[in-house]
Amino acid sequence: MGDPATIVDVPTNLLSRFRRPAADAPDRRPRPVTALAAGVVLLSVTLAGCAGSTASIEPTTAATTAVTQEATATSTAATTTDTDGASATTTAETISDTAAAAEAFFATLSDEQRDALLYAFDDETKTTSWSNFPVTFVQRAGLNLADLTDEQTTAALAVLESLLSDEAYATVVGIMNGDRYLSQYSSSSDADVLGQYYIAFFGDPSDTSSWEVQFGGHHLGINATLDGSTDAITFAPTHLGVQPAVYTDESGAEVQPFEGIYTDAFAFYDSLTAEQQATLTSGDVSMCAPGDTCDFSTGAGLTGADLTDEQKQLLLDVTANWVGMADEQTTAGALAKIEATLDRTVIAWSGETTYDMTTGDGIDFSISGPDVYIAFQAQQGSAGADVDGVTTSGWGHVHTIYRDPSNDYANSVEQQAATGMAGGPGGAAPGA
Repeated sequence: MGDPATIVDVPTNLLSRFRRPAADAPDRRPRPVTALAAGVVLLSVTLAGCAGSTASIEPTTAATTAVTQEATATSTAATTTDTDGASATTTAETISDTAAAAEAFFATLSDEQRDALLYAFDDETKTTSWSNFPVTFVQRAGLNLADLTDEQTTAALAVLESLLSDEAYATVVGIMNGDRYLSQYSSSSDADVLGQYYIAFFGDPSDTSSWEVQFGGHHLGINATLDGSTDAITFAPTHLGVQPAVYTDESGAEVQPFEGIYTDAFAFYDSLTAEQQATLTSGDVSMCAPGDTCDFSTGAGLTGADLTDEQKQLLLDVTANWVGMADEQTTAGALAKIEATLDRTVIAWSGETTYDMTTGDGIDFSISGPDVYIAFQAQQGSAGADVDGVTTSGWGHVHTIYRDPSNDYANSVEQQAATGMAGGPGGAAPGA
């Protein structure tokens, strides 16, 4: 392909401090996201398959400035570790560590910033301030990381790292880098805001009561409710998206944030008989736009009752990419709840039937049941985020949503349409 070579700038700590799974952690597929050593100032990435040298772009904001001393600043902020220094594996540990990290972040802020960060737990803003649309169309709640100092940014990201598992944190890093890549190189009129991210708290951070961490931007919207009184965490609703789908770092290592999702989805599809695949692909794939209301339509398709025990486990592996974003205990509890009603869950699929990102327009699928709603949709358009020689549509542009029909936002509020969604690119269509 040739020049230009590319680079994405992120805070050093965002990539250098992935937690290691406990020795007895489940054997999950590794995600190919490269963790840089502490002290590396820039993450250099080149497009997959490109030739040529790597050019550097200097950081321009606090949110994309990485200096060596910031890599050590996180020692003042909590990370997800128990008292012995091991990664948290229980819900209680994750809640405690995330609350401690939130308090450390809070301590770095001015009074004005604290007021902007913190909302009441039942404030309806938590439902109207996230979306798949860029921030120019749907204003996010809380603080923009671009407006924070390096110290504050490091502390904010420590909250996210304390909350998420290694794999989920790596996926989020890959998503953010993709957006920041587009902010530098796409032709979108919104390119300057594609790489912006916001953080907000709903309720006071605590390990004894309920509160929510909301974090996101364009292709990311995490709504994690933590309840220390019942040792419960839910990520419903959460939006994960990606554009472009693949890039490589300066060492040539591939970064593909959704490889785990694709691998799990096709492992499930390939496990089906020809008859099951015919039922699956003749079903009704549904999509609830991120940040919008949802009727959780089930429609026709393959049901959990049609699956063997092995196929059911493979389907649960797919759902774990969304419901399993925290520790092992939280993941196990969420999957057990979904498994209990899996026979009444409907799965539908459209698009390609072979995992080959060099052909076709990608895949769509939905998983809809009493306790889970997941929709995965390839966007047939770049939304103006075109980069020469890069696929930013179909396989290269994906939106997903995870919701829990029985427990969205831990039932603290009712979803409303995100403010400004009707004014987004393409009207109300979720294709941005």
